[in-house]
Amino acid sequence: MVDGLQRAQGILGSLVNKVTLVFAPSDVLVLKGRSPKLMKIDRVLMCWWVFTGLTHMILEGYFVFSPQFYKDKTMCYFAEVWKEYSKGDSRYAARDAGVVAVEGITAVLEGPASLLAAYAIATRKSYSYILQVAISLGQLYGTAVYFLTSYLEGDNFAASSEYYYAYYVFANSFWVVIPTIIVIRCWKKICAAVKVQEQRKAKAR
Repeated sequence: MVDGLQRAQGILGSLVNKVTLVFAPSDVLVLKGRSPKLMKIDRVLMCWWVFTGLTHMILEGYFVFSPQFYKDKTMCYFAEVWKEYSKGDSRYAARDAGVVAVEGITAVLEGPASLLAAYAIATRKSYSYILQVAISLGQLYGTAVYFLTSYLEGDNFAASSEYYYAYYVFANSFWVVIPTIIVIRCWKKICAAVKVQEQRKAKAR
């Protein structure tokens, strides 16, 4: 079990490093070149949207479009990630239809939309908050379906309780907590903007 967790730590740590290397150059170019006055929270959100977008498109996309990943013997990095994660949820190895459907929507729609959200924040687009709410609600819905279908089917898909809590619960908790925070923040921003607009209209009358 310890060896398995150490192996998983190495695999996931490598994934984070790869995403960071991809994001770092764009961070410098976009933040300094286009919007030097972005607040810290906006910079953090950009990092999140790029990270989650690339994770959806590359990692989850590999799972969706590689139905034979569990039989892969070439030590493909992404295949190894999913083999390891399957210890926490065997539905991935079994290619459960519900899981594939949720991951497919996430990879094809939410992935590119997440990158668009990062761009919208960097360039201060008017649709930034609405887009972030839409994507976050989609992530929350997908995560809810993911957990509920497992519960309704017995919630017995992990190799052990350690894998269950480390992979199934903890790894997925980020896509519950962070999108919830983003929805609340954006909702407040949208309401504040609407209120200001209504006050301006009232004064103009």
